[in-house]
Amino acid sequence: MDYNQLFEQIQKKKSFLCVGLDTDITKIPGFLLNEEDPIFEFNKRIIDATAQYTIAYKPNIAFYEAHGVSGWKSLEKTINYINLIYEDIFVIADAKRGDIGNTSKMYARAFFEQFNCDAVTVAPYMGKDSVSPFLEFNHKWVILLALTSNESAKDFQLLNIENSNKNLFETVLQKSSEWGNKDNLMYVVGATQADYLKKIREIIPEHFLLIPGVGTQGGSLKEVAENGMNDSCGLIVNSARSIIYADSSSDFDRIAGKKANELQSEMAELLKAKGLI
Repeated sequence: MDYNQLFEQIQKKKSFLCVGLDTDITKIPGFLLNEEDPIFEFNKRIIDATAQYTIAYKPNIAFYEAHGVSGWKSLEKTINYINLIYEDIFVIADAKRGDIGNTSKMYARAFFEQFNCDAVTVAPYMGKDSVSPFLEFNHKWVILLALTSNESAKDFQLLNIENSNKNLFETVLQKSSEWGNKDNLMYVVGATQADYLKKIREIIPEHFLLIPGVGTQGGSLKEVAENGMNDSCGLIVNSARSIIYADSSSDFDRIAGKKANELQSEMAELLKAKGLI
């Protein structure tokens, strides 16, 4: 999926919602534990209930890796299901990989070739040669960590760079934007860092931003849109726990769909206000 196709999906669905599939087997409804693959069954029902409101799904790989081989199989079935039934929905592997070049190449092959994801999150700390192998795949995306929503982000990301009057995250944005372009490179910016979005847009005005932190983490969707939206929307806003764990009864999927619909409706108003739909 290219830049224009992604924007077309946003316009079509009047949504820039990404549903995070952070599937914790200890939190899913108990009756699903009787299923052959409880994680996949939970994901499948969440996907079917929310697909009309979302443009992307983001499985957090850690929640699958924790179960070893069976977890990887659940992940594979989940991604295959999305690609088969909802082929226009963008799939992000939230893996936060990043290593020396030949290792990064193997990570890229795993998520782009074996799992057929559209995008993977990557840590830029080791520099260009750890990121470049991911950028070699046509019609695939790298989503670099830029300014995250966790409390300790300030430990490094907000450090001032000597003699530059810039934070480290600004240097990461400026330098890494030379490695790719708006058609293959996105950035993670936490919703709780909305105050920095205007500054970020000065550096990368056209790139898409993946925004976690709306919902349970307390980020404001309105602030994110006001400060970060561009002429192609340029935002993919992730919500996980406030949607997928909104209910634990046998009706959990319907409630998840309701929560996704509420966010989508708010997003439609924000897109309309910007003149994008």
